[in-house]
Amino acid sequence: MDVLEILGLVAGICTSTASLPQIISTIKTKKASEVSPFMFIVLLAGNVLWTWYGLQKNDLPIIATNVLAVILDLVMLYLRFRYRKNK
Repeated sequence: MDVLEILGLVAGICTSTASLPQIISTIKTKKASEVSPFMFIVLLAGNVLWTWYGLQKNDLPIIATNVLAVILDLVMLYLRFRYRKNK
């Protein structure tokens, strides 16, 4: 693995895990009425497309970090609909 791949992985991890504070907060408070599901649906679509792009280019940093982002997007959407009525 070269420096450019490491840089790509670090950058991807930073952006992919950006939703973690929201996920953690939602789990702790069990409140998600203020979370925009549309935003996470758009993020999910973009991350799925990035994953597909990474697979076509056989680019590990793109694939790995966007698979992580897809999982986190799905978790947040699940939490949003599970706790949508809690205020």
